[in-house]
Amino acid sequence: MNYDLFLLRDIGISLFIFLISYFSIGLIFKVTSKNLPPGPKGWPILGVLPHLGTMPHVTLANMAKKFGPIMYLKMGTCDTIVASSPNAARAFLKTLDHNFLNRPTIIGATHLGYNSQDLVFAKYGPKWKLLRKLTTLHMLGGKALQNWSNVREKEVKNMVRSIHEFGIKCEPIEIGDLLSCAITNMVSEVVLSKRIFANKGQESKEFKEMVVEFMTISGVNIGDFIPFIGWMDLGGVVSKMKCLHKKFDVFLTKMIEDHVKCAHERKEKPNFLDILMANGDDDDFGTDTSSSIIEWALAEMLRNPHILLRAQKEIDQVVGKGRMLVESDLQKLPYLQAICKETYRLHPSTPLSVPRVSNKACQINGYYIPKDTRFNVNIWAIGRDPDIWANPLEFNPERFLSGKNARIDLNGVDFELIPFGAGRRICVGYRMAIVVIEYILGTLVHSFDWKLPIGVELNMDEAFGLTLQKAVPLSAMVIPRLVSNVYV
Repeated sequence: MNYDLFLLRDIGISLFIFLISYFSIGLIFKVTSKNLPPGPKGWPILGVLPHLGTMPHVTLANMAKKFGPIMYLKMGTCDTIVASSPNAARAFLKTLDHNFLNRPTIIGATHLGYNSQDLVFAKYGPKWKLLRKLTTLHMLGGKALQNWSNVREKEVKNMVRSIHEFGIKCEPIEIGDLLSCAITNMVSEVVLSKRIFANKGQESKEFKEMVVEFMTISGVNIGDFIPFIGWMDLGGVVSKMKCLHKKFDVFLTKMIEDHVKCAHERKEKPNFLDILMANGDDDDFGTDTSSSIIEWALAEMLRNPHILLRAQKEIDQVVGKGRMLVESDLQKLPYLQAICKETYRLHPSTPLSVPRVSNKACQINGYYIPKDTRFNVNIWAIGRDPDIWANPLEFNPERFLSGKNARIDLNGVDFELIPFGAGRRICVGYRMAIVVIEYILGTLVHSFDWKLPIGVELNMDEAFGLTLQKAVPLSAMVIPRLVSNVYV
């Protein structure tokens, strides 16, 4: 027995030494034989993973100050490039976009993205193109957005009525729960022809918690970067994902089963899921990251009351106080749009862009980029770069009202501000996200005065994950400011 233990120990030590030697020698020869971009050397096998901490986007931004806007590093055993300037992002997402169309295989996409079958993580090819085409045509494109405007209006009014009840009772609200409920219902009415949640309650709260957990545990996972130890599930991330997958599966399966049972009722007017299933697909659709942007924007206005007052004054001049804001008002509200852009800049929903991977080796700015190199844009770093933005840590919507910044668009062509990405794999729902965020935020600002509960301090800490959530959900008190019959 003792002999077996000693033998296993020796074998384990030998294997460990072999792996360190193998990857260390491979790294040395790889780095010295090609003109790779500058970057930190990191540890054997682990690379820079031990240095990333709990806020990788912040750590990588600090590294870029030393090594430059195109930075090469080892994330575990994976070659990785991080772009931290508009020009660097443009080089990869415009000039070399054709070589970075695919996503790497990551555990979150496997276990929670149904084996990478969704629009975000699916392999670039015929199926992805068909899914994007159907989604744009029937759900997220310009004409589809117009067709479904009544759905958004109805859900916003429902949300306002719920918030009004809290205001009348002088009770604080956690705005994130209400936002999640409203936006989920907007999507479900388009996809399923019905509201998932009748009202904000335990069911909608649990769903939001599932979405937030998904975004949180899909951040940095060591098994994604050191695949040969992925089976060990260090940190228990895989087991958490499998458990969460079962919850989503129960939720989605029931929806699809109920949907199939009443399919005959929609023969003349199929909804989006009918169209998908007719094309041999039943991909899941989750809520987007719009709620986190709205929550951050409200938090910033609570911290800067003069911005809230100016936004209310602008909307009052266009809309008055006798009705609620409607989507057609948005184009007349440049200061509201500037608030949204400033929130995208300072609090991007995806601080590190969803990773891509190179299909083949390439050259950029004289640097060699190996095949299968992962690529991220540090969107958070670009938004806080003092070489691009004056006083970058200050929440100042006015910067988007005049000068060159006033012309910045969010469609992926102005790389100073790319909250939805750029290139062929830009977020397919960015048009809908922009409309939903401006419409909901404008309505909340117009309909209520906002203040913090007595004795509560505003916490602006971030919680890193696939998306950038507030570490502490926003809780606020509201006071209705429109004529009373508007809330009926």
